[in-house]
Amino acid sequence: MTLTLTFTDPALLSHAELEEGTAFAPRFDAAGLVTVVTVESGSNDVLMLAYMNAEALSLTLETGVAHYWSRSRGKIWKKGETSGEIQQVVEFRTDCDQDAIVLVVTQTGRGAACHTGRKTCFYRRAVVSGGTVTLEDTGLPKLFDPKDVYGN
Repeated sequence: MTLTLTFTDPALLSHAELEEGTAFAPRFDAAGLVTVVTVESGSNDVLMLAYMNAEALSLTLETGVAHYWSRSRGKIWKKGETSGEIQQVVEFRTDCDQDAIVLVVTQTGRGAACHTGRKTCFYRRAVVSGGTVTLEDTGLPKLFDPKDVYGN
């Protein structure tokens, strides 16, 4: 995979140009990544949080399919490449200072964005009781068995 799109260097822009202008100048962190929140078109459910490097960002914009940077695997990850749960990009947004992205997607396949087989990665909520915080399942069903899809 080769990066074919180029982005404006944010260091070349004034504060006003960065926040109000038309130049796309993603502000990658020290690791070369930008945070991405992915939401489902229509429902606006938050599906997942991930990261993109310049190559994943370029691939996403070029193909219309979500690509991310896998920090654990150290490589580009085309969402759904193994599971069939592809994310078709409906809209690509950046925040005011261009250091975060929101992808609005149509989730294909069985509708599961999470590797656990659920629609969303945010299937647990924090509950505070007696000074202790625990996680409680929200009851989202598994749409597929991860062992069948990923093995082990």
